[in-house]
Amino acid sequence: MELGLYTFGDVGTNPVTGEKVDAQKRLRNLMEEIELADQVGLDVFGLGEHHRPNYAISSPATVLAGAARTTKTIKLSSAVTVLSSDDPIRVYQQFATLDNLTGGRAEIMVGRGSFIESFPLFGYDLDDYNALFEEKLQMLLAINEQERLTWPGSAHTPKVEGLGVYPRPAQDKLPIWIAAGGTPQSMVRAGALGAPLALAIIGGQPRRFKALADLYRKAAAQTGHAEQARVSLNVHGFVGEDGKTAADLFFPAQKQVMDQLGRERGWPPQSRAQYDESMGPEGAMFVGSPPQLVDKILGLREDLGFDRVTIQMAIGVIEHAEMLKAIEVLGTKVAPELRKAG
Repeated sequence: MELGLYTFGDVGTNPVTGEKVDAQKRLRNLMEEIELADQVGLDVFGLGEHHRPNYAISSPATVLAGAARTTKTIKLSSAVTVLSSDDPIRVYQQFATLDNLTGGRAEIMVGRGSFIESFPLFGYDLDDYNALFEEKLQMLLAINEQERLTWPGSAHTPKVEGLGVYPRPAQDKLPIWIAAGGTPQSMVRAGALGAPLALAIIGGQPRRFKALADLYRKAAAQTGHAEQARVSLNVHGFVGEDGKTAADLFFPAQKQVMDQLGRERGWPPQSRAQYDESMGPEGAMFVGSPPQLVDKILGLREDLGFDRVTIQMAIGVIEHAEMLKAIEVLGTKVAPELRKAG
């Protein structure tokens, strides 16, 4: 089983210390975090694309390229690339370039994104939300298969008649994961395309996603892609030597972010009691000591059958030194136990 991290590069004010973290400082700290994740043996580090003032990463490939030369084995991925408002050819070229810089460690995770700022920013109509993603995803997958692209064009993609898309990646093909939030249609699409599935679980009970994971694998099997089927869980969490200390460190920043989203989307502020409950075996929060995380991940794996877990530990602004400690614990005490389990 693979274990990794992902982040959106949050900027702002630390709710505990009052420290101000701007984009420059966050990106500088992020380079250290990715380098340490590589050194302690984590498998993958993903960066999410956003176009909001509270996030520093609008171009994941650019930031990942900054980490390419100081890392040796860790896979570097977007988490996600908002493909709907981007150009599939340029996305492919950027990550193929990253793949060559890293000797074959680049991946792409594509999705619609959880925010809509990129649509008006790049001149797209939200009424085309679904069609944009569907058409551009098909084009991106075709580019991955064909060095010289022949593409018929569509309402939102250009016609291409036998033109080369370069550079080609160091790998035979770029791994292209499809991120989904939990609709049956998304599961079937990913399975039918033979693409690995990144399943975002940031609320509710993770075990309830079993039916969706099974639907994905069924669709993959029915279309001849059973061997390519892989599932990743993308979750919120934090780890420390002591479970209570980890929970206390993570809660203020996590609450600050989720409460802000709640004000935008209409849900109430998070209480500490709700947070504590979500850390239990059936909750969506992966927070605790190494044994607690290992037990929770392995317990859920029996039902969901996932191949990878990536944890968003850097939610909001958390003290950099504490983040580095957590990354070290995750790589040295959690990852080895998961690998022993197979």
